[in-house]
Amino acid sequence: MMLRYEQELWEQGYTRIAGIDEAGRGCLLGDVVAAAVILPQHLELQGVDDSKKLSAKKRDELYDVIMEQAVAVGIGRVDAQTIDRINIKQAARLAMRKALEALLVEPEYLLIDAEKVDSPIRQLSVIHGDALSQSIAAASIVAKVTRDRLCLEWDLQYPEYGIAKHKGYATKAHRESILIHGPCPLHRRSFLTNLLAQQQLLF
Repeated sequence: MMLRYEQELWEQGYTRIAGIDEAGRGCLLGDVVAAAVILPQHLELQGVDDSKKLSAKKRDELYDVIMEQAVAVGIGRVDAQTIDRINIKQAARLAMRKALEALLVEPEYLLIDAEKVDSPIRQLSVIHGDALSQSIAAASIVAKVTRDRLCLEWDLQYPEYGIAKHKGYATKAHRESILIHGPCPLHRRSFLTNLLAQQQLLF
């Protein structure tokens, strides 16, 4: 039941509930992207689930439905340089806060996937929330699709890394391209310590 958490909050009188999640935490390259999504009360969206369980085609379809049906959607991004400076956990939290601040409707309650956001708004951190809460799952889909579309743009800037295929994750092909070409400005240097040491040994 993907609406269990929402149902409990509706019964307590909360109507504007924002689900928040991020995408790209484990990537070697690019921004970490977060989304905050407020869906209408009692709306049940068929097929919405943890974005990692869905095909790219299904995510794109659901993204369009969510954007059409949502009361409000906010996006937050934190770039690689900031990730290197403040660490990925703090960067993910910052992206979530930015997504929350980007909402044009202020939520009354936050459901967040395994994190806390620096906000006075009442909130609940839900472990595996993207598989348990429709609001969080919707945010996970919006964050993932937004980031994947950014990857297509980054691929045009730096075609030698194959970003469109691996989306910044540490695949064998991605690691090999870093060894051959070195990191680009989009790479998170703090994630590449061992790989860059290996590169120095090779060249």
